[in-house]
This record gives sequence, structure tokens and C-alpha cells, in this order.
Amino acid sequence: MKATGADLHHRAELLTAPLPPLMVAAKRVASTVAQGVHGRRRVGQGETFWQFRRYQPGDSTSSIDWRRSAKSSHLYVRETEWEAAQSVWLWRDASASMSYASAPEFAPKRRRAELLLLALSVLLIRGGERVAVLGAGLRPASGRTVLTRIAHMLEDGEPATTSLPAPEALPRYARIVLIGDFLSPLAEVKAAIAAFDAFGVRGHILQVLDPAEETLPFAGRVRFLGPEAEGAALIGRAETAGADYARAMAAHQAGLGLLARSAGWGFFRHRTDRSPEAALLALYLGLAEPVSG
Repeated sequence: MKATGADLHHRAELLTAPLPPLMVAAKRVASTVAQGVHGRRRVGQGETFWQFRRYQPGDSTSSIDWRRSAKSSHLYVRETEWEAAQSVWLWRDASASMSYASAPEFAPKRRRAELLLLALSVLLIRGGERVAVLGAGLRPASGRTVLTRIAHMLEDGEPATTSLPAPEALPRYARIVLIGDFLSPLAEVKAAIAAFDAFGVRGHILQVLDPAEETLPFAGRVRFLGPEAEGAALIGRAETAGADYARAMAAHQAGLGLLARSAGWGFFRHRTDRSPEAALLALYLGLAEPVSG
């Protein structure tokens, strides 16, 4: 489709505008991670030979390399290195609970999620892949323009979202990365994953929590307020609830991991008192793994 004058003007504005602070931070984090990553070889559609492997039920017979198979009593499939650009759809939770930070030195969960989303976009686009933000109504794209557009969208304060992504029809075999606190009931998380699974989409979940949400480091009489109309709870001695709370949180996180693995998804955890590089590297390497069925 031919770009209109308005489109070209908008692109020029994006390219000449100062980089948003979030973009500067995201590029710094991405550059740190990129130093330890040397490309992303994957099985896929392409012409560059990668390896032979034994034929498995379900493989197309057209992928059998008969010359290699003739030298053995087994059938072998010729695999090529991934060369086609992959579309990755990204989403971050912008609900009220993501604004929480238990101490001034910790970033709010939403801010950390946005940093990781943008830094992951930087790495993916540097690798020649296309990215899109789920729910933004834009097609996956690559290049500096899309990075700048995502950064400005996040900096401008995109309206609050629900705690879980709304179902959206995506191309089959697309990949998705969901970043949020995932404190919703497990049944709701399972339904969200199933909605994307119905379209043949696989992906990864990154749970971002404030350290206080894992350890409950409070003492004395404490009144807890739910930021999303959950109501309030008054605990006379918060320190006595710590052990029970920790067990409940551990069980919830184990349940999230089980739901993800059962669907062929990856599950990662991150706390805002820790550096974002480890979480970013885990996500990036997770996307390099072949999609499980």
C-alpha cells in the first residue's frame, strides 16, 4: 500500500522527535542483554541447512531427505534455519494493581512491565522480527519507526486495561508475550490462555511482582485495600499472616506455571527489586525455543 503524505509526515515526526526516556532506558537494558546473545537459530522456513534429524510421526513426507535416509535404516528429515521474520505480539497489564510500589526505591509494576516490553521489542527488531502491541490495532512491523511509536504510546499513558488480555484473533503460529502481575484467579488465567490457544497461538507469561507481594513484610495492625474494587481487609497482626500468605502465593505461582506448561507456554517470574536484564534474557531465549505442540 502506498504511503500517504500524512503517513510520511507522521513518520518524519517520529524519527526527528527526541527519544522518550522509556526508550533510552529500554535500549540500555536491551544492549546489556544483547552482549551475551549471539543470534537466534531456530527451525523454520528457509533455505540455509541446519541439521538432519530422525523422522517423527506427524512430519511431512516432503521434508524427508531421501539421499541421507538411503545411507541408514532410518528416515531422516532435513531441517533448515529459520529465515522468515516472525510476528511477536506483546501485551502488558495496565490495570490499577500494576501501579503498586511498596517503597520509593522500587519501580511501579506497570513501569517495569513497560520497560521490559519495549526492551524486548528492541531485541526482536534487531533480530529482524516484527512486533505489535496486542489490542493497539496495528499490524506487526519492524524498524525504528515502530519502536518509537510503541515508546510514545507507553509514555503517553495508554488507558488502563483489564488484568488479563482480551481475546484477539491472531495469525496461526504467531507468538505472544504477556507481562503482568497475574494475580487473577487461576480459572480466569486458564481461560485467557485457552482463548489464544484456540487460534494456534503459543507464547510466554512473565509475572511481575513487587517484593512485598511475595513476602508480605508488614507488622502490626494493617488495612489492605484492593485497587480493583476487591474491597478492604483489616488484619490485627500482619506478621502472623506472613507464613500463610507465602504458602498461598507459592501455590498460585505453581498453578500459573502448570497452566502455562500444559498449554505449551513459558512461565517466568520477575520482582521489581531486581534488575530487568535477567527477565529480559529469559523471555528472549524463550522465544528462541521451538513452539511446542
